[in-house]
Parts: sequence; C-alpha cells; structure tokens
Amino acid sequence: MKTRVLGPLTVDYNGRSVVPTAGKPRQILATLALRPGRTVPVDTLIEEVWGDAVPRSAATTLQTYILQLRRKIREALGDDPGISPKDVLATSYGGYRLVPPHEVHDLAEFQDLLTRGTRALEAGDAQAASSLLGTALALWRGPALTDVPTGRVLELEVIGMEEARVTALEQRIEADLLLGRHTSLVAELRMLTARHPLNENLCAQLMTALYRAGSPWRALEEFRTLRARLSSELGVEPTPRLQRLHRAVLDGDPALEARPGVALRRAG
Repeated sequence: MKTRVLGPLTVDYNGRSVVPTAGKPRQILATLALRPGRTVPVDTLIEEVWGDAVPRSAATTLQTYILQLRRKIREALGDDPGISPKDVLATSYGGYRLVPPHEVHDLAEFQDLLTRGTRALEAGDAQAASSLLGTALALWRGPALTDVPTGRVLELEVIGMEEARVTALEQRIEADLLLGRHTSLVAELRMLTARHPLNENLCAQLMTALYRAGSPWRALEEFRTLRARLSSELGVEPTPRLQRLHRAVLDGDPALEARPGVALRRAG
C-alpha cells in the first residue's frame, strides 16, 4: 500500500485508489493513515468528523463509513486470497486500525530524511545535509492533506507536518549558505519570507544571503520590515539574536562572511 499525505491524500493498493470521494469517510481514512498500525479510538474519529455537534447516530454512522472504506479496499485487493479488507482495516478494542501491507508512506520517508539531514548538518556535512533535506522537501506535492476536510484532530496533524516542512526548509537553506550558495538563495528566501512574514529564522537567513551577495542595505531593509511587522502585529521587538545580526550588518562584521563548516544558529 502506498500512502501519501504531503499534498492531496492518496492511498493506493495494487495501483488502485481506496480514497473515497465523500468528505467524512475521507477524513476517517486520513486520520487512520496518519497512524498506520496503531489503534485510533472511536471517540477520536467521532471528534474529528463531528467536533462538538455529535449526532445521536454518530457511532452507527461511523460504522457505515468504515464499511464504505472496506468496500474500497476489497475492490483494490481483487482476487488476493491471502488478505481480506478486515485485515487491512482492522477492528481493535475501542477503535480501528489501518494495517497496510508492504507500506510506503511519504510522511515516514520525510521524517527519516529530515532526521538524517539534521544529523548531517550538526556534524558539519553541509553537502549531505543539503541533499537529504532537498530530497525530503521534494516529497511535498502541496499543503498537507489539501483535499481533505479537517476537524480538530487533523488540523493539529497538519500544523505539525507544516511546521516540520518549514524546519526542513530552514535547515536546507542553512546547509546551502554553508556551501556558499547565497546568491542563488535570495529569490527563494524572498518568497519564503513573504509567505512567513514573522519567521525570524528565514529573515536572518535572507539578511545573511543579501549581505554575502553584496547588498547589505537590502539586508537592513529586511530587518526594518520585520521589526515593523512584529511591533504592529505582536507588540514585540526582534529577538536579541536578530538584533545582533542587524548590528553586525551595520558594522560590516567580517564574521558574516561565508565560512565553510560554520553553521548559523537558529533564532529564538
């Protein structure tokens, strides 16, 4: 079974999709797919689908959705005599469990690559870190679960996945800065800071890239823009780390120049 959640939800078996078209069964499948091999309690599934507006028929309706998913699984299994839909979508005590055979899961692959890339960066191997983290980011096909209605449970899962994606981006950019790729990073960082206007780590990386590319005045503009946003939206000043970077740009501190093997420290 091949499961992909880093973008539109796809769950394929034998090359056939088991993703239903209806929104609520799709929510249930996505919730189960994010916890492969683990029991998801009935209460969790009900909370995801109905929130506070739980109908009296919720438990019965949930069973109907599970049957719909098993029918999709049966169609995908075809004539395979060694496995049944209840083996793939099992009933456990108090809940249900997705037990995909021979699973390929893009989230698990992303998390593994992120962990390995982080370790490589911490070890000073910028080339390996950039490669591993770039491969991890290439698994993303859009916002996580972009075509799935999300309730309380999935909303938190999506937030966590998107935060991990930003972390991977920051670390891959840090590795690329160590490799002297500051000029080619400017356009990407401008786009990212526009998308994440209060992210101090990305702002610091953009300031560093601009300074090394010979545009210290543009680096100072980025600081002023972020400072104004933080003040107007949150009523706070930039962190001391970002203020020290601002002072270093003003002073033309030689420490800002590219130095292979020296990583930037994250803000905050």
